[in-house]
Amino acid sequence: MGRITEDLIRRNAEHNDCVIFSLEELSLHQQEIEKLEHIDKWCRELKILYLQNNLIGKIENVNKLKKLEYLNLALNNIEKIENLEGCEVLTKLDLTVNFIGDLSSIKTLKHNIHLKELFLMGNPCASFDGYRAFVVATLPQLKWLDGKEIERSERILALQDYLAIEQQIREQEKAYSLKRAKEKEEAQRKLEEDLEKEDKRCGPGFDGRWYTDIPPALPSSTESQSHVQAPDMQEEQHSTKKSEESEDDLEFWNKPSVFTPESRLETLRHVEKQRKAQEKSSDKRKTVKLPRTLVTEDGKALNVNAPKLDFSLKDDEKRNQIVLDLAVYRYMDTSLIEVDVQPTYVRVVVKGKPFQLVLPAEVKPDSSSAKRSQTTGHLVICMPKVEEVITGGRQASRSVKTPRDSSREQTNRRTKQIEKLEVDPSKHSCPDITTIVQEKQDASRRLRSHPKTLPSEEDPDFEDNPEVPPLI
Repeated sequence: MGRITEDLIRRNAEHNDCVIFSLEELSLHQQEIEKLEHIDKWCRELKILYLQNNLIGKIENVNKLKKLEYLNLALNNIEKIENLEGCEVLTKLDLTVNFIGDLSSIKTLKHNIHLKELFLMGNPCASFDGYRAFVVATLPQLKWLDGKEIERSERILALQDYLAIEQQIREQEKAYSLKRAKEKEEAQRKLEEDLEKEDKRCGPGFDGRWYTDIPPALPSSTESQSHVQAPDMQEEQHSTKKSEESEDDLEFWNKPSVFTPESRLETLRHVEKQRKAQEKSSDKRKTVKLPRTLVTEDGKALNVNAPKLDFSLKDDEKRNQIVLDLAVYRYMDTSLIEVDVQPTYVRVVVKGKPFQLVLPAEVKPDSSSAKRSQTTGHLVICMPKVEEVITGGRQASRSVKTPRDSSREQTNRRTKQIEKLEVDPSKHSCPDITTIVQEKQDASRRLRSHPKTLPSEEDPDFEDNPEVPPLI
């Protein structure tokens, strides 16, 4: 049984951003709705309401829709026009192909003074003698009936013969009501018979049949043979059940039936039954897929591409990072993507399907970032690399450096650098320009290094000139 729910209304209110309290137009056609409810409480602002091709049997719960202008209830199970007095501005009412036999019920539409168009074609009352004249005379505000304009002369003639036509209509309504009573009794009897058939079919067997040829419990020596034969028996039973169901289905559709509200409901129940049987069979046939292995038992990550997406992995040496470009679908919502970066691998779950890739170097998960391109929709993951790679196994020669070892190395480097900077000035092959002006010690040192070139006071050729300033 289809029902009007808040979720159903919101799904059909996308044009109004799924807001229902301010909704002005609502379409709920072909939803197998059997009862008209909740709309007058949730959608008070409605102006147009489409409810055609459902199974609604009574007009109700629309009295509070004061702004309703157009109501479409075609192809339903309605048998009487009622409960529309509160729709004050109703201008168009479509009741095509229903089961309205009480034509006198149109008198309730006299209160709808703005009603201009009415459709009653396809109803039992439309075949009554004097049907059109009775409707035209009863509803003076009407301008169109069944898509045909009402002329002034037609209304004058209908009003002249109104009493005789009304008497004729009442007699035809009585005849139709007796016919409907018999149809309801027949439908009730048929429903009881179908229930009895279902009860007879139900039994201890899996397919509702009694089996008298089931052998007793086999001895232990033949247990293996019974296990081998069991699948074959199940297949045979399943095939027989399927053939019986197909026969019942053909019998139902080939059986002649009267077009009544009960026959429409019966058809709906049969279709629902078939649908449930197909769902059960499909559920049984479904094989349970084992979860995909992403990490082996020894902790080794595997490369997996379940969503079958194109990707590229680049090693950016300038920025010391690894960049993964995953070609995610452009218009897919980002909420359907989950990213997990680990030191040795990266995992992306796209709509429940995992994509996993082992990285060539160790990365920093905390410093990683994931963004989507606004043009292509691709997912770009940037993963900075760890400066010192820590590995194990064969490359065990690269030991882990402790803070003490690093401090010692730094002090050794400093001492080496200081030794390199200490240079013996006597080894200079050219004069040092920065030390042209020297102290007395440097001058004496230079004089000692060149004794032959510098004259002394003991030299006989030495002449002391007082005008010459002394050397510094």
